[in-house]
Amino acid sequence: MTTNNYQPTDIDDAISVPPDLSIFTILRLGLFNLGVGLMAVLTLAVLNRVMITELAIPASIAAGTLALSQLVAPIRVWLGQLSDGKKLFGFHRTGYIRTGIVMAGVTILIAVQLVWILGTNIEVNNGWQWNPVTIGTSVGLGIMFILHGIALGASSTPFTALLVDISEEESRSKIVATIWSMLMVGIVIGGITGNVFLGSLAVGEMEENPLISVADLQTPINMLFLLVAGVVVILAFVGTWNIEKKYSRFHLRASNEAREQNIGLRQALRVLTSSRQTAIFFFFLMMVTTSLFMQESVLEPYGGDVFGMGIGETTLLNSFWGVGILLGYSATGFLVIPRIGKKNATRIGCLLVAICFVLIIFAGLTQNESILKGTMVLFGIAAGITTIGSLSLMLDLTIAETAGTFVGAWGLSQAMARGIAIALGGWVLDIGKFIFGSNLWLAYSSVFFCEALVALGAIVLLNKVNIKEFKESTRKATELVMEGDLD
Repeated sequence: MTTNNYQPTDIDDAISVPPDLSIFTILRLGLFNLGVGLMAVLTLAVLNRVMITELAIPASIAAGTLALSQLVAPIRVWLGQLSDGKKLFGFHRTGYIRTGIVMAGVTILIAVQLVWILGTNIEVNNGWQWNPVTIGTSVGLGIMFILHGIALGASSTPFTALLVDISEEESRSKIVATIWSMLMVGIVIGGITGNVFLGSLAVGEMEENPLISVADLQTPINMLFLLVAGVVVILAFVGTWNIEKKYSRFHLRASNEAREQNIGLRQALRVLTSSRQTAIFFFFLMMVTTSLFMQESVLEPYGGDVFGMGIGETTLLNSFWGVGILLGYSATGFLVIPRIGKKNATRIGCLLVAICFVLIIFAGLTQNESILKGTMVLFGIAAGITTIGSLSLMLDLTIAETAGTFVGAWGLSQAMARGIAIALGGWVLDIGKFIFGSNLWLAYSSVFFCEALVALGAIVLLNKVNIKEFKESTRKATELVMEGDLD
């Protein structure tokens, strides 16, 4: 007979060491990320496009409500800590992952129905008007996206912490590469699925009927969202089935004191801030993310304004980038990191990112589309190397007792940086246009030049990252927290 206070002995631990993950199990676990990719396409591509273009909802309302799901990123720290200390449905991670993904599906379905209310009101009034319906529905839509962001955080943060629990340092790069490749696969499948469901509408492009009514949009889009939400939930349940129970090393790594007395949020935050390495890596992640995403809001306009490319041609630039990033993911996890290590791989990735932006500038100078397209493939590879390298370091810069808290902090860094980067790209471009006037190449080049500098600056911070120092200081801080001595 056992009690709740039973503590495993060294012999117990030796007997109960979980097995390593097979490639099939890693791919199954990656189904969760595939589902997240599908969900991202629904919100950022389909719903955003329909709100602004087809329903004529003001872009400030559409983009503003969607952005709220990112602005709740700080709650990820608390959600991660919660999964460290409190089990849900008998598990530290799985219960949160499944509950979060179900709530994400429910909130996005409710949000779509609120969008139809706004669209119908616009249709009736022949344009957007501020009235009780639009005000109330807009507020409701914002609340839904806030809840959607919280739900995704409650799911994705414990999922990433689960990767720490089930892996050893030497195998993490391969696991991360495989699972994040599945995210990209989900985005590709989501785009194809959206095209299959909505292609017959020729949304916004029907010459005989350029304006599509809410009634025409409602049925196919509702079916698409209902199907994808259901598939995402199923993928999350299948992907995480029996993973934590069979493979988690959480109970072996967490100290006896931590297992007996859970670390609270205040204590976890003390551990989080106990090492200067945490701050160094936090700002390193911000710089890396900024260097990768400042171009997100200006790349397609660059192709149009400087190269004279059509909308379809500039859209294809993302395909070149996507192919490159999949190559970068797989090469880094299975070839690069095992040979040269995580820091060296990340350092090379940042350097390649900076070089790619110089090549993008050069392509604009020559107005050679082939150079631009080739550079986008190379940029994808560089971004893949940098992403997998930094994610592998991120999992190493995490300790078992507060894995969720640290993952939440790293997620906060990336979410903040991505939002800032997208805004910075537009601001730098406008400043460049003001300074250089009609010379659009120089205006756009100013954005890419800034990104190159940020990527090089990230290398400077990376050189200061010391995993050994981090582990020693945070482990000591954890022990002091458990003793109640850390002020």
